[in-house]
Amino acid sequence: MYEPPPILPGFEHFERHWDREHGWTVKILPGEYYVTGAEEVISTVLGSCVAACVRDPEAGIGGMNHFMLPQDAADGTDPWGDPAIGLATRYGSYAMESLINDLMKLGAVRARLEIKLFGGGRILAGMSDVGARNVQFIREYMRIENYPVAAEDLGGTQPRKVVYFPRSGRVRLRRLRPVENRIISRHEQLYLESLGRHTPAGGDVELFT
Repeated sequence: MYEPPPILPGFEHFERHWDREHGWTVKILPGEYYVTGAEEVISTVLGSCVAACVRDPEAGIGGMNHFMLPQDAADGTDPWGDPAIGLATRYGSYAMESLINDLMKLGAVRARLEIKLFGGGRILAGMSDVGARNVQFIREYMRIENYPVAAEDLGGTQPRKVVYFPRSGRVRLRRLRPVENRIISRHEQLYLESLGRHTPAGGDVELFT
């Protein structure tokens, strides 16, 4: 087994494991993101959540996030569309801007960013379509920020496993079985409930230009 590549400052708490197929791999969970400039892989499992895979091909750095928007406000208004509430916008925007901001600190250039989007399935039974709201948010975010989408696999009813190779930009996607769907649904339900009790850490994030 080879020694793991150097890990970037701020990401030391992530555990990496050796995968016989993919090499050194980092798994991220809801609410997390990871950035690397090394030959390593980032993976995650998505149900209703959305992940953005972002890289600068020339700088040789890239990363992935994994996020979900909170539930609608108690009065039935749509929080991400209401600037007076803005909670869900803060979650989605924070997830995107944290990842992009860290890439730009390391030398990435906004105009060169290659962004691929995944997830947003309808897997939480008996609830509003959380996945659709996540997809709506990320598409609107990309439009407002004027980022082109290099590739996407969004929506549907199946969870996905995403394996991302930041150095090359390659993505391996696998749709998961119903038994895995139930496990992912339970984990995402618990995470969704936790979002209503907390605001995203760090407040506003300014993008480097």
